[in-house]
Amino acid sequence: MNRNVHHGPATGAGRRRRTLLAGASALALAFTLGACSGGDPLEGDGPQATGSGVDRPLVIGSADFTESQIIAELYAGALNAADIEATTTPGIGAREAYVGAVQDGSADVVPDYSGNLLLFFDASATAVAADEIIDALGGALPEGLGVLEASSAEDKDALVVTQATAERYGLTSIEDLAAVCDELVFGAPPEFQERAYGLPGLAEKYSCTPKSFEPIADGGGPLTVQALISDQVQVADIFTTSPSIAENALVVLEDPKNNFIAQQVLPLVNTEVIGQEAADVLNNVSRQLSTEDLLGLNSAVSGDAKLEPAEAAEEWLREKGFIQ
Repeated sequence: MNRNVHHGPATGAGRRRRTLLAGASALALAFTLGACSGGDPLEGDGPQATGSGVDRPLVIGSADFTESQIIAELYAGALNAADIEATTTPGIGAREAYVGAVQDGSADVVPDYSGNLLLFFDASATAVAADEIIDALGGALPEGLGVLEASSAEDKDALVVTQATAERYGLTSIEDLAAVCDELVFGAPPEFQERAYGLPGLAEKYSCTPKSFEPIADGGGPLTVQALISDQVQVADIFTTSPSIAENALVVLEDPKNNFIAQQVLPLVNTEVIGQEAADVLNNVSRQLSTEDLLGLNSAVSGDAKLEPAEAAEEWLREKGFIQ
């Protein structure tokens, strides 16, 4: 996933809401914070007891793609509506950049995706299901970083083909694809060649090795879509909340062997800064954000409406009751 992160919502146990903080014991109901001055950071009248551990607006960063920027605006808008001042710093860059920003204090919160966040800190992680990934994150994050509750909203990699290709080869799943993989060109972000769920995972789980691989560094965006519909590539890695799937009547291949791991949207936070009140607000956003919401928000920004991320976020926040 070139979101260095980056469909279908998690179900069953995967909907359980949790707060994980690296380097600290889990406390009932939520969030453990490290206080530089000692004592309970959630007691008293200081900024940590409410919104944050700093006497300034919280900084909500994002990765350098539209969906991340929209979610950052959701977080900031919800916080501001709760009288916790927050600003946004969009487009920080890939995960290496925005994780560094949270660690060095230039950002306090960044939206992320559970599966790829785990792999970033533990490349050997084998967790696949939503709950497994959340459990593993608790031990993988370094001191000072934490994640809040995961939403049911999920944006994950998927192998996508045109209807013409699906009909020609009788494709509905990656298992079907395996029989003709060696006849087809795959298009995906460059790292797809090496990541566990990329070409190595397809080879291991489905015995699927493409005829050739075309690296396209736009994170499943317009260049990837154009390469697919022009038949430059016959199979593409496109994220499941991309409006381009419906717009171009593309076919998402089922993944019965779970090659693509769960990717729930959740806030990555600086645990020394985010207070309980702010955590509660962000958790409430996660509780109400669905995969269908992500599709709608992405369409509002990238489709005919051409809303700014902040405008689309405000509409959602108003609809969900965060803004009166």
